[in-house]
Amino acid sequence: MEREITYSIVIPAFNCKETIAQLCSEIEDVFQSVSDSYEIIIVNDGGNVDAWVEIEKLHEFRKARITAIRLTRNYGQHNATLCGIENSTGKYIITIDDDLQVRPMEILKLIEGLNSSLHQLIYGVYQKKQHSLLKNIGSSSLKKVSTLLLKSPGKGSSFRLITKALAEKILQHGQSFVYVDELLLWYTDNIIFVKVEHEKRKTSKSGYSSFKLFKIVFNITTHYTAIPLKLMTYAGLIFSVITFLLGIFFIIKKTWANVPLGYTSLIVTILFSTSLILLSLGIIGQYLYKLYQAQNRKPSYTVMKKLHK
Repeated sequence: MEREITYSIVIPAFNCKETIAQLCSEIEDVFQSVSDSYEIIIVNDGGNVDAWVEIEKLHEFRKARITAIRLTRNYGQHNATLCGIENSTGKYIITIDDDLQVRPMEILKLIEGLNSSLHQLIYGVYQKKQHSLLKNIGSSSLKKVSTLLLKSPGKGSSFRLITKALAEKILQHGQSFVYVDELLLWYTDNIIFVKVEHEKRKTSKSGYSSFKLFKIVFNITTHYTAIPLKLMTYAGLIFSVITFLLGIFFIIKKTWANVPLGYTSLIVTILFSTSLILLSLGIIGQYLYKLYQAQNRKPSYTVMKKLHK
């Protein structure tokens, strides 16, 4: 009979050759003092082949502990995290990045928070971020957007502990773009935050560029909110009132002052109205594209290879 697992540690990995072995070793050291009932799930989210070769070696030496999954291409951190969650069997799921900026020793703080409460979701929040200035600005902007658009607490990170019951709920979603934190917040506000240490990167470059952060913000806005449609509605109402008043003004001017409307006023009005229509059609087109993606039922990820325990 297969033993029950208490803790599943999910690692979304991307170009992690330099750090993954040390990360797994430190996780094992931590759980020697916590519980023998744990598993490690590494999801290789595309990237170079060398990283997967290193993951295969780790699996070969630790088959009893490690499940290794290789995705067919780079789907993004949140999609890879969702894949790891779906393949986990533990009562509690802990997600941690592969870059060693949060050391596995900090897992103890998540477990302490779990033992002192009945919460479904525990976030590790950084006391001081050790990112570059540009990355900190991008990360802060993303959280502010999440706070404004999704009504989130404005805190959180990719270092979290999730109960299995909550994890099973977020697995019901089938859209191709996944933002794990939004899905979690949709199902619970039973959350606590614990402070954890954040160290400098062991590798030279982050996988998140400014463009990728902007793309995430854009996708969050169009996938999880109706704000662009609301803006289009309000803008259309405001500009229609303005153009109506302008029309009244020119009629009065024409009637009482006998002044020709002229080519300039005519062309400006046409261009203004046309630009507003095109903007509205563009926003509608984005939502139609999202509906098209949902209709196609594209998966959040596809697995190339899976190495079981």
